[in-house]
Formats: sequence, C-alpha cells, structure tokens
Amino acid sequence: MMRPAIAIVATVAVSAFAADQPRVLTLAEALATAREHQPQLQQAQANTQAALARVDEAFAPLLPQVGGTASYAPTTANYQTHPGALPGQASTGFTTNSWSVYNYFSLGLSASQLLYDFKQTTSKWHASQASASSQRDTEKSTLQQVLFNVRNLYFQARADKELVTVARETLADQQKHLEQTQGFVDVGTQPEIALAQSKTNVANAQVQLITAENNYAVARAQLNQAMGVEQPIDYDVADETAPPVEGEDAPGDALVQEALQARPEIAAASEQVRAQELTVRSIEGGYGPTLGLSTGFTDAGETANSLVWDWSAALTLTVPVFQGGLTRSQVREAIANVAAARAQLATARQQVLLDVEQARLSVRAARTALDAAGEALINATDQLHLAEGRYEVGLGSIIELSDAQLAMTTAAQQRVQAEYNLAQARASLLKALGRE
Repeated sequence: MMRPAIAIVATVAVSAFAADQPRVLTLAEALATAREHQPQLQQAQANTQAALARVDEAFAPLLPQVGGTASYAPTTANYQTHPGALPGQASTGFTTNSWSVYNYFSLGLSASQLLYDFKQTTSKWHASQASASSQRDTEKSTLQQVLFNVRNLYFQARADKELVTVARETLADQQKHLEQTQGFVDVGTQPEIALAQSKTNVANAQVQLITAENNYAVARAQLNQAMGVEQPIDYDVADETAPPVEGEDAPGDALVQEALQARPEIAAASEQVRAQELTVRSIEGGYGPTLGLSTGFTDAGETANSLVWDWSAALTLTVPVFQGGLTRSQVREAIANVAAARAQLATARQQVLLDVEQARLSVRAARTALDAAGEALINATDQLHLAEGRYEVGLGSIIELSDAQLAMTTAAQQRVQAEYNLAQARASLLKALGRE
C-alpha cells in the first residue's frame, strides 16, 4: 500500500527538481540558432539577392524593349501665326479665336532591339554575374565569421561557468577553514590573528564568487547577441569541450593549400578581379558605334471609331565622335580598379597564410599549456591537502594554509583558461581553413 504513494512522492520530487534546473544550451543548438536568427547573416543573404537582381537588370537591355501609349487630348483648333510660318499678309485672315473643342485620340506601340554595341552591354552583364558570385562568397564568409563568434563566446561562457564552480569550491574550502580556525582559537591552539586571516579569506572568496557569477551572466548575454536572439539568459551552457580539428597536426603547407581553396574571401576577391576586368571591356566598347533597330505603330484620329494607322521602322547607327575624353577617362578608372582588386586579392591570400599559421601554432601551444596546467592543478591539490593536514594537527600556520589555498585556486583558474585557449584556437583554425 505504501509503494504507490512513495512512487508518486518520488515523481513529484524529481519533477520539482527538474523544474528548478535551468535549461541547457548545447553548442549545436547555439550554432543552429545563429544560422536562423543572426541579423548579419540575414543582411548578407539580402545583399546576395540584390546582387542577383542586378544581374537581371544588366541583362534587360539585351532583350527587346516594347512599350505602348494611349492618349486622349481635347483641344481647340485656333490658328496662331508666328514669324516665319507664312508671309504676314497671307496669314492675317487665318487667325481665329474660338472655344470650340475637338477630340483627338492616339494609340501607339513601339519596339526596339539592340543589335550590337561592341560588347558594352554583354560585358556589363557578365561583370554583374561575377559581382553576384563574389557576393555569394561574401555571404559564406559572413556565415563563417558568425559561427566563429558563436563558438568563441560559447566556450567563453563555458569557461566562466567553470570559474563559478572554482569560486564556489574555494568559498566552501575557506568557510571550512574558518570553522576549523574558530575552533582552534576557542581552545587556544591558534592566535586571534589566524581567525582574522581566515575571515579575510572567506570575504575575498565571496567577492571572487560574485565576480565569477557576473562574468558568466555577461558571457551569456554576449552569446545571445552572437546568436542574434533577444531572450533571457536563464540557461546554462553545456559542459562541452572543443573536439580536435581534423588535420590540426598536418604540415602547415597542406593546411594552407586547403585554406586557399576553401576560404570564401579568396573566391570573393578573385571574382571581384574578374568583374573589374569585364567592366574595362564594357567601357572600352564605348569607343565603337552602337547599332539598333526600332519600329512603331500608331492609330490616331478625332473619333475613336475612325482612327488612322501608321507604321514606321528605323535602323539606327550611333557613332561617338567626341565626348570630351569621357570614355578614355572611364577606361583609366576601370583599369585602376582592376589593379586595386588584384592587390586586394593578394592581401587576402597573405591574410589566409597568417590566419592558418597563427591558428595552427596556437592549437599546438594551447595543448601543451593545457597539459602543464593539468599537472600544476594536481600538484596544487596535493599541496593543499598537505597544508590542511598540517594545519589540523597544529604543525602548519594559517598563512601556509592560505598560500596553499591560493595556489590551488590559481591552478584551477589556469586550467580553465587553458581549456578555453585551446577551444578558441581550434575555433580559429576551423575559420582559417574555411570550414563551418
């Protein structure tokens, strides 16, 4: 009879405990959230769509241009003379002043087609295609930067969470030491100064805990911004570590080659060079003539049921004779833009080389530092245990114990920092290699 009641109580207790626990945010969830909500990424996507629209805009002049008109114009028919129209004596009798109004209807349909313009329009179209391709790569670069920021701030929050744990454990140790010292002072085995020192240590530990908790809260707020969301920070980041990057121990040359092929910044800069070269070709077409064909059909008259139609066609050749050196100056500007784009490409390549080398070396150094920090934490833990043992039996002083506790706390903080440094270095290596 008691077992169902016990089961119900246990279920309620577990549910209440779960309700009190904050939700846990994993790195995968943070990255997925950023992909969906980050405004920087949405802006980059919109810029890509605008670039694709400009491609269609540049292609439009290559297609037939068709337009229609319709007008209705009530008007008077008074004859007005002006110098040069007719001899003065012949025109005098034709001048009228009347408010009689006549209707005039006009319908028109026109079409034109560009036949040839020395590749001005086609080169401009191809240049816009290259620019759109460059913008796509820029969008990929923005995505990689967004994901890097999320990873970096996620592991920063993860480190701050661990520092909160370190601060809490330190406070618990200092409170335990305070209780011991209070007992020793009461029985006269430790001086009053030991109690004062222990109280100071507890107060300092409380300050460190408050600071650590505040830093963790700030880190989660920064993570929210990196993900592009407006939400409370009532969650915890998961206890995740950055996994090794595939190939992080590979030779530097191999990693550089991978980065040069994968980094969207390189592809974007290359497409910009191509776009500028096509722009030069388009502008140089302005030295040549333009050949076009046009046709038109009109239907006009005074009444809607008795309109008179007309049709016309024209083949037009437009030859630039003198434009004040405009085309030549535009070509010079475009050639300079090509040189600037090529320099930007070279700068991007050099930046890739630097990013890969820095990230590769940072990973190697961070792994070594993490091993050393782990060893230091083990030694500091042993030192604290020894100091606590000596203090309990009256062989050690409060200063020795405080120093050992400080060394333990510092070693734990250094290990947390070393773990974060390795995570940040691996996140940088992923970005340097052009991986998501």
